[in-house]
Amino acid sequence: MVGTGKGAEKGILFKGGEYLEGTHKVNAVLLDKTGTVTKGKPEVTDVLEFQEGMLDHAVSAESASEHPLAHAIVEYGKKRAISVKPLEHFSAITGHGIEATIDGKNVLVGTRKLMKERSVEISMHEDKMVELEKQGKTAMLVAIDGQLAGIIAVADTVKESSKEAIQTLKQMGIEVYMVTGDNKRTAEAIAKQVNVDRVYAEVLPEDKANIVEELQKQGKRVAMVGDGINDAPALAKADIGMAIGTGADVAIETADVTLVGGDLAHIPKAIELSRKTMKNIRQNLFWALFYNTIGIPVAAAGLLEPWVAGAAMAFSSVSVVTNALRLKRVKI
Repeated sequence: MVGTGKGAEKGILFKGGEYLEGTHKVNAVLLDKTGTVTKGKPEVTDVLEFQEGMLDHAVSAESASEHPLAHAIVEYGKKRAISVKPLEHFSAITGHGIEATIDGKNVLVGTRKLMKERSVEISMHEDKMVELEKQGKTAMLVAIDGQLAGIIAVADTVKESSKEAIQTLKQMGIEVYMVTGDNKRTAEAIAKQVNVDRVYAEVLPEDKANIVEELQKQGKRVAMVGDGINDAPALAKADIGMAIGTGADVAIETADVTLVGGDLAHIPKAIELSRKTMKNIRQNLFWALFYNTIGIPVAAAGLLEPWVAGAAMAFSSVSVVTNALRLKRVKI
């Protein structure tokens, strides 16, 4: 109780004592990128228009999507007073983008893979995409009626606490991984900013849980940290699921630990608190056993007055409680 209370004071909410105890075993942390390592508020940084009306169609198509990148494009359109056209058809293609019909035209907004699957030729602008991705930006491709009409680059700012928190985890002997649906170049650019060496890129939402399982098969005790609906299966699969408190309700419901405010510094603090709590528990067990080991044989031999035995038992309980209360003053 003292440990969970101390965690709550620091903005770390454990669902129960068993999760506080289990956290000390974590030796690998898997971080979702968007909304966890980054602020989760992407903004449009570059617009390359190869066909007139591209931006109008992209903004209109993305208006029906719930994805953070879609919100960034729609907000960009609002700032430029672009009117949203009615959609005759809309469908989200999980992990790849969206498809819509506007004024009888087929509009695709999404990844390279989506464009290749729909036979859209993109090779003539490959160098532009690579340049944007090396800057840590996500290049969204826009096609109208099967022709590449433009590129919209979106970037998400890294949280101020990310780099320091990741460095602290490494110093604690914990391996750090990052997982994202972004392409490899964009993912590696972000990973480089925060000093993460191991990156899983171009991962579909349903595959995150498979990555957790893969790490577990390697003998690792995995903490998954995420904020979105698509992180919920991985949070449930992990040994310890940690949800960013500013994220989706389903992620918070699924997780074992909630990090209030989304500060990544709470991750090493949670692990350190768990380690110190377990150390405290072991100390308490030692003293409880010590009193009994000494006292029982002496009492059995008739060498211990009842009032002395009672006082010893009381002192045993007081010492355990006092030691537990030391957790309130522990620094994490």
